[in-house]
Amino acid sequence: MSAAQPSPSPPSPQPSPGATAAQDAFLFVQSLASELSSGQVDLPGFPEIVARVRHALADENVSTDKVARVVGAEPVIAARLLQMANSVALNPAGKPVADLRTAILRVGLNVVRGTTIAFAVQQLRKSPMLRGLEKPLDTLWQRSVLVASLCYVIARRCARHLSADTALLAGILHGIGRLYILTRASRHRTLFADVASYQAIERDWHLGIACALLEHWGIAEEIVQAVRDSEDFAREPRPTASLSDVLVAATLIAVYQNQPDLLEARLNSVRPVARLQLNRALCETLIAESAEEIAELREALG
Repeated sequence: MSAAQPSPSPPSPQPSPGATAAQDAFLFVQSLASELSSGQVDLPGFPEIVARVRHALADENVSTDKVARVVGAEPVIAARLLQMANSVALNPAGKPVADLRTAILRVGLNVVRGTTIAFAVQQLRKSPMLRGLEKPLDTLWQRSVLVASLCYVIARRCARHLSADTALLAGILHGIGRLYILTRASRHRTLFADVASYQAIERDWHLGIACALLEHWGIAEEIVQAVRDSEDFAREPRPTASLSDVLVAATLIAVYQNQPDLLEARLNSVRPVARLQLNRALCETLIAESAEEIAELREALG
């Protein structure tokens, strides 16, 4: 009589796709929390020119000649600064600028910072590790560029005590936390299968990450605070309009400019924009009268 054969072991249970995605989301959030708590927050893949420009501009007494030498090492950035300097927004008198030093003097150091970051994001969008994410990257960046352009014209026309080029930089940087999350999530592709979960992670984490990044980069506290306040719609209006108020208003216009009734409702209900005295009619006039400026700024920023 032959010996009894052992019963085959039951197959190991396999996690469901939903469970895998949930676990991946949990691990991803853990990694974000770890990076934030350790202070190790920086965007991977940025070209070396960004660090060189950042280092040069960290010196409050840096000369225009030195900035021109550093920036001039990257022809694309130099060309964009010349384009900005000759745009309707920054050159209303129409006096052409042909050399980089004069362009930097005209646009200001915050526009140099913003243009450098715009170039870096353009390079990042070409990164092999982000292949397949071109569409959300482009959508995110185009919105940042639109908000930046709106920040510039709102500061110029509705808050003239503020620096328009500082407002432009705040607009460029306000979505940097979302960009960071997207680049990090490229290693966890299952996150994109559940849109609601990804959006929740982005909503809960992007401002904290943005502020950590900007502080690491040595960005002025005024801009960091504006980004930190950019979604605080219940904040009481200050005695005079602040950079935070300009950023909130620009964001609202960018989101609702094609929905005038909703834009009007948001402008009436969001307290921080009260000092800017923006209403639907003024917004429509602002966008119409600034159309050429906004278009040129968006083109120059890529």
